[in-house]
Amino acid sequence: MDKFQSFFLFIICNLISRCLSDATEDKRQVYVVYMGALPEGYHSLYHSNKLQEHHAKMLQDVVPRDISLTKALVTSYKRSFNGFAAYLTNQEQQKLASHEEVVSIFPSRTLWPQTTRSWDFIGLNENVIRNSNTDSSSNIVIGVLDSGIWPESESFNDQGFGPVPQKWRGVCNGGTNFTCNKKLIGARFYSSDTARDTIGHGTHTASTAAGNYVKDASFYGIAQGTARGGAPSARIAAYKVCQGGCREADILAAFDDAIADGVDVITISLGSSVAVDVIYDSISIGSLHAMEKGILTVHSAGNNGFSPGTVISVAPWLMTVGASSIDRGIVAKVVLGNGKTISGKAVNSFKMKGTEFPLVYGKDVRTGDCDELAGSLCSTDCLNSSLVSGKIVLCDSNSGIEEALNAGALGTIVKPGQVPDVSFVVPMSASVLIASDFELVKSYINSTEEAKAIVSTSESMKNSDAPVVASFSSKGPNPIISSILKPDITAPGVEILAAYSPAAPVTDYLKDKRSVEYSVLSGTSMSSPHAAGAAAYVKSAHPDWSPSAIKSALMTTAWRMDPTRHKDAEFSYGSGHINPINATNPGLVYETSREDYIKLLCSIGYSAESIRQLFKDNSIDCSKFKKVDSTNKDDFNYPSMTVKVAEGAPFSATFSRTVTNVGLANSTYTAAIDKSSDCNFTVDPQTLSFKQLNEKRSFVVTVKGNRMKSMVSASLVWSDGIHLVRSPIVVY
Repeated sequence: MDKFQSFFLFIICNLISRCLSDATEDKRQVYVVYMGALPEGYHSLYHSNKLQEHHAKMLQDVVPRDISLTKALVTSYKRSFNGFAAYLTNQEQQKLASHEEVVSIFPSRTLWPQTTRSWDFIGLNENVIRNSNTDSSSNIVIGVLDSGIWPESESFNDQGFGPVPQKWRGVCNGGTNFTCNKKLIGARFYSSDTARDTIGHGTHTASTAAGNYVKDASFYGIAQGTARGGAPSARIAAYKVCQGGCREADILAAFDDAIADGVDVITISLGSSVAVDVIYDSISIGSLHAMEKGILTVHSAGNNGFSPGTVISVAPWLMTVGASSIDRGIVAKVVLGNGKTISGKAVNSFKMKGTEFPLVYGKDVRTGDCDELAGSLCSTDCLNSSLVSGKIVLCDSNSGIEEALNAGALGTIVKPGQVPDVSFVVPMSASVLIASDFELVKSYINSTEEAKAIVSTSESMKNSDAPVVASFSSKGPNPIISSILKPDITAPGVEILAAYSPAAPVTDYLKDKRSVEYSVLSGTSMSSPHAAGAAAYVKSAHPDWSPSAIKSALMTTAWRMDPTRHKDAEFSYGSGHINPINATNPGLVYETSREDYIKLLCSIGYSAESIRQLFKDNSIDCSKFKKVDSTNKDDFNYPSMTVKVAEGAPFSATFSRTVTNVGLANSTYTAAIDKSSDCNFTVDPQTLSFKQLNEKRSFVVTVKGNRMKSMVSASLVWSDGIHLVRSPIVVY
């Protein structure tokens, strides 16, 4: 190769390399640039405009001049906290990350939804609600950050409601043909052109939290009863952040608006598949600033609970809610030709017109292109339409429902998927059987030449085992902050009937064209609005209580769950199952202060500079606080107590706590510990005496043990003979 060829090849390689580099560098995506609290005194429209100008200037400093700032800037956060979202390259976001005002910068991820009788089950029946202080409860506004809302639903009827609360500063910006009323008082949308819900999820969660009374609501007659929310007198403000997925840039914009609009409680049932650091997570950031303004944010724990450490809601200022069952289950019975009846799981609204129908096994009615295994699973395009018409097909996989539907079968019986303990809405006559019952059906088919069966329409049944945490509900331990027990609590999240959008698909099956006004859904998405409704109920009784006081009241009065039925114990259910009635009179509360949060963030390694920006407080000095170390000293004033220790070695841990008297002015509480034999627990002092309301008393719990190999838990209970104030203690 001569010199000219070598030089030419060198030029070509460099050009290719540069083009590839430029192509990578020019790829823009939405980043969230978070800058902490608003500067002091910035609470007017003038200051909001100044902040937006400042954000544009910061952006101008890093993007090329040929890029339009109006197109690059997605939104400015300027009403309740400081920051912006923008289309940036990797190089540009790195430049902004070094800016002294920036706390964190992260890609705007796409989060997803975590998708009646339940209120009676937890003690909040109609008579209790109707006898509560309606003036106070109708002044409560619940902000729902979700997929929007169906404003015409009867659950949002404003009959009997008085004027909109004077404190409300929000708007009804729902788009074309969208009207608010005295129940649904606010609506906003972000990456769409309407606040109207076309997914169904947001309507369901909003009505679960604060829906009005609707008699004889049901899903085609299933789970029939009076549908209502936990706070039916409360107002609703809907913030549509999901259209398909839910962009973090929009979620932060909704928090920015909801806080400034004047909501009292926020419920958000969205999340990713994994937890992230709290200063790189839109929900943690937004809820921190909500907490600073006296607003409790209630968040779903996640739906990936098939292994430990899967909880996605980890910040201590969030109330994290797992999902548990209620005492009403939904079953779809299968009656075989030999007279045997088997109960399966499904929300099946279809009625078979007849008594018995031919029952066939998928592998026996498969197409010629599929082997026996594919046929038995009822894999895609493996069922012969002419052989399944008018028949019920047995499939070894729950994914066979779609193939049975597409092939024109009359019905199907399938094995469960990853969630065997939940009935989901099905698009045809179907029932999901546990493995042993499925084998009974298979044996019956093999025992006769003319197998027959019928799949009955679903019906409600008494579930005496409730409450039990659902298999899908995400579990602890907390993967980000090991000393904070998550979830905090559980609430109903299995087979919940609530309002639905008639424009939304009832199932994910394309052939299912039904439209409904009420539907049955399961998920921690359903448990979060239950807890939000309960929090609104407590706040209506105590309007002056802080978010941490309300959260403490709900945690320390929760029903004790049975650890023998939950292998992950407190990592499944936190403090227990929500009990809103007792939470209005908890006796004592654990108040978590701003200084507590600052101390915790310092102790787990955040820089003083970042924390100063978070709170816009230049006096913060992390050198005053010890880092988390092997001494296991916990003085974060949280209602639960958790410590992670070295495996196989002796340990000692102390928890310093302070409680505030909100019960009887003149009272004395005595400590008792329901303890494990594996550890030694002491409480000092063992009695706390109070002479007046709002008086505070402190105590220390010490735990000692040898060679920890697994999780150990206990409960500290303070009692004055009237109140029981219970806190879980977890060592792992």
